[in-house]
Amino acid sequence: MRRGLRFVPPALLLLAVLELAVFVLVGRGIGFGSAMLLVFAASLLGLVLLRREGMRAWRGFRASVNAGQPPGGQVTDGLVGLAGALLLAIPGLVSGLLGLLLLVPPVRRLARSGVRRAAERRVSSRVAGDLFGPRRVRVRRGAPQPTPTQTAQPAQTAQPGTDPGRAIEGEIIEPGRP
Repeated sequence: MRRGLRFVPPALLLLAVLELAVFVLVGRGIGFGSAMLLVFAASLLGLVLLRREGMRAWRGFRASVNAGQPPGGQVTDGLVGLAGALLLAIPGLVSGLLGLLLLVPPVRRLARSGVRRAAERRVSSRVAGDLFGPRRVRVRRGAPQPTPTQTAQPAQTAQPGTDPGRAIEGEIIEPGRP
């Protein structure tokens, strides 16, 4: 079993206990019937948004593919929207709050960039380039680090005509791949 997956059952148990505790606290504060109505309304809203976000994600994916653009941005945006709607559809106040947060544009933007970074780490550079388009990198040339044989020699200076602080833009290409 993968290292991260061993924490899933305890995390789900902790989430269930947390949901129950929050429901009891909210039920004591506003009444049991009002708390049940709140959970039911949030779940119903989540189901409606699940359909809307799913259709929106599919349309965005199709539009980017038809336009010949990399679909990664549309896919990550759709995944974050679907995750937010799914969390909202799950009965519970904590999951509903997390789902609503994922649907707020600034939080959604942060989550989308996190999903993109996670996806880029898990796939090869070539696949990431196909999904998200060419990646821009900035490389700064600094003073060269002396090797053990150069320690007795004076420090090397940059070649004439090169600016050590100038950024060089390019694509990441894995060695050995066409």
